[in-house]
Amino acid sequence: MLQPQWLRTFEALVELGNFTRAAERLDLTQAAVSQHIKHLEARLGPLLLRQSRGLELTPAGHALLDYQREMQAADQRLRQRLAGDDASQGELSLITPGSIGLAIYPHLLALQHEAPGLAIHHRFAPTAEVIDAVLNNRAELGIATQRPEDPRLTVSLFAKEALELVVPAGVEVAGWNDLERLGFIDHPDGHDMATRLLSRRFPGNPGVGRLSRHGFTNQIGLILAPVAQGLGFSVLPRFAREAYPHPEAIRVVEGAPGVVDTLWLLHRAEWPLSARARRAVERLKSRLVSTPSA
Repeated sequence: MLQPQWLRTFEALVELGNFTRAAERLDLTQAAVSQHIKHLEARLGPLLLRQSRGLELTPAGHALLDYQREMQAADQRLRQRLAGDDASQGELSLITPGSIGLAIYPHLLALQHEAPGLAIHHRFAPTAEVIDAVLNNRAELGIATQRPEDPRLTVSLFAKEALELVVPAGVEVAGWNDLERLGFIDHPDGHDMATRLLSRRFPGNPGVGRLSRHGFTNQIGLILAPVAQGLGFSVLPRFAREAYPHPEAIRVVEGAPGVVDTLWLLHRAEWPLSARARRAVERLKSRLVSTPSA
């Protein structure tokens, strides 16, 4: 029989493509990760090809990955059946992008206070990883910024979220020159978001790439820290701005036209949501006020 821990190690290694990162995620040593893979390969044959560009699965590796995902799906269905239809008990797993994640996390904590029997597991991830996690049963619920067309997913509107131009408090922005003077605080989606919003707000501008970049962070909760200190401006989603703990230090530059994104709720289509998932979705939707369309 294959040990579940070996299978979890193999799956993490395939997902991350790196022994070091797999060991960090699983809280193991690299030697332990290697040993788990050796145990599997001793039983099943070669599973991975170590290439200069990364790891590549052999046919046996693809078969084992499919097996692991089928086992996860069966395990999830079993846990849902054993938990019954009790909305106050059991595990709820969800995965979301950063901005909406910041908005919903306090409400998830409040829900767990009301129902201590709930165990809520929330991960932050980009949309591509959200879709993959729901498809492969690593999360019951996902929220994505793009609508997937995969027939294995049930997709519904969750919320709408505007992009915002945020500057230090007291700063006025009358034109593109003011943004050039301030400088741009970038983030992983910053160039795309700024291009989408500023191309509409300031038509004919020379482009975001021409702006002086005064900072960068990949932590969504920290993007506005340098803005609040007067070090530049940024463009980010509304929910991320609303979660910033020092609103008095920043200012949203209002204007038209705007850009409003749709957030999509995802879950596997083959089985209905658990009662606890339905309760969480109803609670979260009631707490979030959608932005009007642009």
